[in-house]
Amino acid sequence: MEEDESDRYRAPALDKGLDILELLAGVDGGLTQAEIAKKLGRSPNEFYRMLDRLVKRGYVTKPDGDRYSLTLKLFGLAQLHAPVRRLVSYATPLMRDLAEKSRQANQLVVFDRGSAVVIAQQEAPGYWGISIRVGSHISLFDTGSGHVLLAFRSQEERQMMISEQQHGTEKPVQPPEFFNRLDQIRDRGYEMMASLQTAGVYNLSAPVLGPDGKAIAALTVPYITLINLPSAPDITQTIELILATAEQLSRLAGSDVSQAH
Repeated sequence: MEEDESDRYRAPALDKGLDILELLAGVDGGLTQAEIAKKLGRSPNEFYRMLDRLVKRGYVTKPDGDRYSLTLKLFGLAQLHAPVRRLVSYATPLMRDLAEKSRQANQLVVFDRGSAVVIAQQEAPGYWGISIRVGSHISLFDTGSGHVLLAFRSQEERQMMISEQQHGTEKPVQPPEFFNRLDQIRDRGYEMMASLQTAGVYNLSAPVLGPDGKAIAALTVPYITLINLPSAPDITQTIELILATAEQLSRLAGSDVSQAH
């Protein structure tokens, strides 16, 4: 009897791990080890070592002690692949136009494995501006980009993102006021905050939304008042420019996702 071509190169351990990830991706609230085994028609003991490795590698978490949930690590890995390159290609001309109109620098930031990461940067057209290097990892908690990435996500996703950001640190749990601020940002549609890193700078951040209404990126202008250029847009006008640019980029990103499906 000839071996089925599809089974010739089977890797049972890999299949088992992928089965777990695919199962957890389709449920809310997580599953216990026994529930995972039951849904996959296996013995609970078969999954102990696999679940342990998935937790240690950061793909799965146990937020309440006995229930396993999928983290956002796979989402973060996907961000580094072709979708991010397409997003940057769409964003580059829009970011250049935003810089010219606002006379300010701007950057595009995504969430990747516990950090907000700058994936594109556009310099200010003049000789003075605030810029951040592409590839820089910034905090979710004290930056406009981080706030926006958290604000336009579900409560469960926010907690996962925060858990990944705080992994291996001694930072305290965020207070209720922090989550109230995220809700206010979501209702307002953007973040405006004094920079906690540089005096005289205001972080103006707007979400780039996917078709599901969740933030796939944050578009941010580190706004500085240009005293030598009184004709430059003021902070209110700059916010309007950011929102218009982010909305345009959201439409392009959403169209790309729809076509991919």
